[in-house]
Amino acid sequence: MLEPTEALDGYVPAQVDRETLARDVARGLAMPQKELDPKYFYDEKGSELFELITELPEYYLTRAERAVLEGEIPAFVGGMRPRSLVELGAGSANKTRIILDAMQAAGSAEQYVPVDVSRDFLEASSGRLRENYPALDIVTTVGDFSSDIVLPALVQPTLFVFLGSTIGNFENGAAVGILSRIARQMRTDDRFLLGADLRKDPAVIEAAYNDAAGVTAEFNMNLLRVLNRELDAEFDLTAFSHRAIYDTDMHRIEMHLDSLRDQTVVIPDVGEYAFARGESIRTELSCKYDRPGLENLFAQAGLCLDVWMTGADNLFALAVGSVARALR
Repeated sequence: MLEPTEALDGYVPAQVDRETLARDVARGLAMPQKELDPKYFYDEKGSELFELITELPEYYLTRAERAVLEGEIPAFVGGMRPRSLVELGAGSANKTRIILDAMQAAGSAEQYVPVDVSRDFLEASSGRLRENYPALDIVTTVGDFSSDIVLPALVQPTLFVFLGSTIGNFENGAAVGILSRIARQMRTDDRFLLGADLRKDPAVIEAAYNDAAGVTAEFNMNLLRVLNRELDAEFDLTAFSHRAIYDTDMHRIEMHLDSLRDQTVVIPDVGEYAFARGESIRTELSCKYDRPGLENLFAQAGLCLDVWMTGADNLFALAVGSVARALR
């Protein structure tokens, strides 16, 4: 999941702009495979549901990433000694504290630049961090990591981080675009730290998105509630069901809402959309990686994969890259 989780850890409650939402919905539902942008999962209820998901026994991602961060980051940061930290999709910055603590221990913590789309959420989370890190210069930056971001002057060397396996929510071209924009901001002694969910037994992956308690199904259905509330849409939630499957060829989870009958859904000022029984709306992708796959992704973006860190269970990876020679 936005995998703020995973898509889900990096995401914050959405501040919905009705015009933008309507445009995104119109574009997504006009596609041959109907789809909706997963960023709209995260209204207040959706964010609460995701917090519950991260605590479920089936949902290993958040625990696995934290374990690798706690086990590997102190030594890595101690060797690199970054003076500034730039975090894309900062969200609540809960896992960021592991990195900041390591920077403090190394005597190099000078600047933290959290980047996210919500100014209010950024200021709230940064205010809490300032209480715990009073000597740290925290410069909040409002921006969307899927487009160019204007950063403040950075203290070198800088560690750029993109955690939560959020990169997995993007198909290859979009993922390369995100990493390319990071690479163009980097200098020779900077490093980029990426969190990525690894390929594993498909049954383990599918269970993480089809929990026995049905929390993920409720989370998925909440996207329709958002459209009903924000756009006065007429989705009948009893006429759709949650489905999450692992595509072994594409190495990714696809989350869908399946229509249980032939129906037409009216969204005022957007359009009328016919659904055949069994037709679906794809609500999320979550790509899973191995080391060669991430090396290829980095190379396409102008990065070299230098350090590979996983836990003993090999569930999750932290990949560290430097800017390729051609970009220097």
